[in-house]
Amino acid sequence: MPNPDTSSLFRPFTIRSLELKNRIVMAPMTRLFAPEGVPGPANADYYRRRAEGRAGLLLSEGTVIDRPASRNDGGIPFFHGDAALRGWKNVIDAVHGAGGRMGPQIWHTGATRYINNWEPDAPVESPSGLNAPSEARGVAMTEEDIADSVAAFAKAAADAKRLGFDTVEIHGAHGYLIDQFFWSGTNLRTDRYGGPTIKERSRFAGEIISAVREAVGPDFPIIMRVSQWKQQDFSVRLAETPAEMETWLLPLVEAGVDILHVSQRRFWEPEFPEIDGESGLNGAGWAKKVTGAATIAVGSVGLDNDVTASAFVGKGSTTASIDHLIDRMDRNEFDLIAVGRALLTDPNWVAKVENGDHAELKGFDPATLSELA
Repeated sequence: MPNPDTSSLFRPFTIRSLELKNRIVMAPMTRLFAPEGVPGPANADYYRRRAEGRAGLLLSEGTVIDRPASRNDGGIPFFHGDAALRGWKNVIDAVHGAGGRMGPQIWHTGATRYINNWEPDAPVESPSGLNAPSEARGVAMTEEDIADSVAAFAKAAADAKRLGFDTVEIHGAHGYLIDQFFWSGTNLRTDRYGGPTIKERSRFAGEIISAVREAVGPDFPIIMRVSQWKQQDFSVRLAETPAEMETWLLPLVEAGVDILHVSQRRFWEPEFPEIDGESGLNGAGWAKKVTGAATIAVGSVGLDNDVTASAFVGKGSTTASIDHLIDRMDRNEFDLIAVGRALLTDPNWVAKVENGDHAELKGFDPATLSELA
């Protein structure tokens, strides 16, 4: 069988100051290889290899802002402090040296636990002292805590620009802090950061985006990752209709987001099949339609199962066709596609697709989780 025409994946893409040679993004993937929160030479080499493998844009693993208890594992890197920022400067220099483009993903893990139950030195914080509905953990944030967190996100973004990164991604998905504000099950606040509607519960995110835009200026692109699903509950939906999705996401775009990175576990699944059928638009497609913003889709690209059925439980994945991806890219359903586990196992995955070496593509090997290869 002949290889599919992949030219739609290898069109240039430009937004604000960001110019990409293709539409393939390395998805952010937590690696836990930053002792004391500081990335070292092995981290720089890890990202450099993906840039050499022709990924158009690299998004770093989640890196935490300068707040107490902002991470849920001791191996997660900081994006604050002189030592960590020197490490990230080495990373971006290595990526640029290989011809790549990169942005750090900045986050706060909120009240979530990681799989090893590591505990921070300070109490974890969240909108209402909850990790999930009826699951108390940590403390509810005061308005001062919220203001300090907004400022910490803005400072991290400004540092990303100062160090020479090409963009920045704000993590607002998967049940972490910003997403805990979005989610009615974990945001029970009665002040201006809570409320019965997703639009009201998005105030915290909107303030972060506005502060980040002010910190980085008008030309530096801002990406925001969002998701319906939460690690606490895969079935959660923040928006049950396109109209509700618009009230959630459009204010974020109006506040300064240039690209919405819409996380799904399987990119080919329709977001609202009751409207446009089983082959309908995915989450990124609908986000683009209701906001007009550029979008990144993600979820099990080139693999036969999703992250919750493999990486989360230490199992592998075999290769799968990318024909459905190409079909959606051909019709411009979304602008960019993020690839995670396939690039984790094979740094040259993008180059192989571009060169037509599809028979050489590899599946996901969970052994690669234990090293920065």
